[in-house]
Amino acid sequence: MADLTAQPWFWWSLGIAVGLPVVLLVLTEVHAALARRGSPAARPVAFLRTFVVPAVALLLLVTQASQVSAEVTWVRVVATVAGLLVLLVLLSGFNVALFSNAREGSWRARIPSIFVDIIRVGVVAAGLAVLFSWVWGADVGGLFTALGVTSIVLGLALQNAAGSIISGLLLLFEQPFRIGDWLDTGSTRGRVVEVNWRAVHIETSDGIRVVPNASLAGGEFTNLSVPSTEHTDTLTLAFAAADPPDRVRALLLRTAERLPGLVPGERPGVSVLGGGSYGVALPLPGVTAASAARSAFLGSLWYAARREGLHLDGDAGWGTPLPTGADALRQLAPVLRLDDDQVAAFADAVVVQRFGDGEVTQPPGVVPGAMSVLLDGAGYLALPAPPGETRSVLELGPGDLLSPTVLTREPSALVGVSVGESTVVRIPVDTVRELVRQRPDLARDVGAEIDRRREAAGLRDAAGVSDPQVTRGT
Repeated sequence: MADLTAQPWFWWSLGIAVGLPVVLLVLTEVHAALARRGSPAARPVAFLRTFVVPAVALLLLVTQASQVSAEVTWVRVVATVAGLLVLLVLLSGFNVALFSNAREGSWRARIPSIFVDIIRVGVVAAGLAVLFSWVWGADVGGLFTALGVTSIVLGLALQNAAGSIISGLLLLFEQPFRIGDWLDTGSTRGRVVEVNWRAVHIETSDGIRVVPNASLAGGEFTNLSVPSTEHTDTLTLAFAAADPPDRVRALLLRTAERLPGLVPGERPGVSVLGGGSYGVALPLPGVTAASAARSAFLGSLWYAARREGLHLDGDAGWGTPLPTGADALRQLAPVLRLDDDQVAAFADAVVVQRFGDGEVTQPPGVVPGAMSVLLDGAGYLALPAPPGETRSVLELGPGDLLSPTVLTREPSALVGVSVGESTVVRIPVDTVRELVRQRPDLARDVGAEIDRRREAAGLRDAAGVSDPQVTRGT
């Protein structure tokens, strides 16, 4: 036994036979714990367990336990593979420790991945050079010298292209903008959709504009998205020259003030430019909100201008003709308890209006001057709320009343909003009184509807719910 333990290979063999299973078992448990936590360190630990530890154990078994000469070619191959695996696991662990757990906003999080890849390639190249020099006895000094001379020659030959690439790398490292930001370079204004080594791709209204990185790095540009500051979006609109400017200005201001997403406390501005042209300034929280705000404003303005009889872009007509007063009352006859004689008698008194999606069909806090009935489309009544917020109380459909307090002469406590395109019939208060005189049941229907809506609004206030709670109206 003493002779056996005195052998130079004994303790190495015993250590490998006992130590390898123990190390693999420990690494398995560590990997399982890291994987359960979702830690990025689980991957390098798995690589260490699966490849590195067995390769190092094989190298030690060959060189120490079996006493095979390190000069043998296949031993050198094993040593090279083991050294390469050790290098890779060290790089992986370095990446996890330094970059994968970087806090948001720190310098480590801002480093582009391409720089990490370049550093990784450089470290791997240096590690391979040392490995080949140590295992194979290779002269890597001459190789580095040749590579240096070649790099100088290529740099001189491709200095313009290299300059653009270096500018791109500097932009990527500094990160003055990101994908999705809006840039203004003076000649180009749009949203960044791609950034590569050579150029930045900016999406404009005319298409994709490719701006070389060297131009951005050597010039000035404005990032309209960072920081997210207030932005005033300006529009120029044309009406017929015969349209009264005061009416047009009031319409533009009223439509703009009801627009959701405006900066709190800021009012839109409207200016008369002359010749039927008007300027509108919308105060927005940032340039990224401009597109949605413009779309909502122009959509609402199209309907509002035609209801007012004003000629937006020189046209005051509807795409689809509005129903006549007689047709509207005939359709609402079951709801209003009308006969044919009453439809004919009151047809000229009613007004038929069309609204777009999201438009206010019944303002709150105002005593209605007419009974409004939804002829077609859909809508809802809501508690007054800041623009952009929805606190629905009643969902409305064809035949539902928007302003039942017309008879009680009370201000409307709820705001009516159109969902999609809808048509509303306005019946003047004097006409409603005459209808009630002839059809007393109509007054009872209106009173019951008022009580139902007060109850719905009161229950909602008591519940304190902020998301829409919809109850079907009558």
